[in-house]
Amino acid sequence: MNSMELDQIFASAIEREIEAHEFYLAVSEKVVNPYVKKVFAELAQEELGHKNLLTQCKNDPTLLTKIEIPPDYKVAEATDLPKFDIGMKPADAIALAMKKEEEAVRFYRGMAAGSRDEEIKKQFDFLAAMELTHKSRLENIFVDIGYPEVF
Repeated sequence: MNSMELDQIFASAIEREIEAHEFYLAVSEKVVNPYVKKVFAELAQEELGHKNLLTQCKNDPTLLTKIEIPPDYKVAEATDLPKFDIGMKPADAIALAMKKEEEAVRFYRGMAAGSRDEEIKKQFDFLAAMELTHKSRLENIFVDIGYPEVF
């Protein structure tokens, strides 16, 4: 792998983080439920954090190796993608975000699987792990609000 290939990987990943930031920010500005606003505003800020991390990783790709890989509970995969609506319920809003993160994980895992270069494959695997942190967090929130315990 040459540095130009690695730069392209990071440039593409940074662009995806910017798009995710803009999506979450737009949702946070449009929805009416205060909890949903708060969660999506936090997600927007976290995507900026991912963008900053990836910018640093362009100079030091080993930074990605420090990401702790959370478990993948596959809640997103078992949940239907809701349509965006400004009045959507918190569980639907979280499901929407969860599905977006699932898509990002699948994208990077697919890129890793399609790579012949072991170093590029490893970088895509690390990017998938980074997205999995969001997916896992959202799955936990979704389970808490989407399946409340009844006593």
